[in-house]
Amino acid sequence: MSLENLIGISLETIEPDRTTIARLLAAAERNLKDSRVENVSNETRFDAAYKAIMQLANAALQANGYRTLTSKPGHHMTMIQVMNLTIGLDQNTIIVLNGLRKQRNNSDYFGDIIPASTTADCVSHAENLNRNVLDWIKANHPELME
Repeated sequence: MSLENLIGISLETIEPDRTTIARLLAAAERNLKDSRVENVSNETRFDAAYKAIMQLANAALQANGYRTLTSKPGHHMTMIQVMNLTIGLDQNTIIVLNGLRKQRNNSDYFGDIIPASTTADCVSHAENLNRNVLDWIKANHPELME
């Protein structure tokens, strides 16, 4: 599979925009900071960390010249599943991130409680992904960094 194979199905091509990518990366940093606030619920911290993961995945996708078709279902899943193609993320991490996506859906749509251990795992993965995405953009598209 390649990103080109997904054009029109779940992705569209774009011109990478330095300003948009900078805003996504800054938003991810803010959400990471919020995810570390311990005097709020696990669900709130988890949501902030998950949102950072999505913003980072989106920044990586856009740095490659693509974005998801948000009019089609499954754009969160797509952004996670193509991270091996966007930044070379290993398959085991993609499986974990997809599990966190499912946990977020269960919490949002069925009211599932997020345990502290799952919140800590989500925050940790978001922090690692932040480093990975920043390193990848700096190495492969330094012109997109401010």
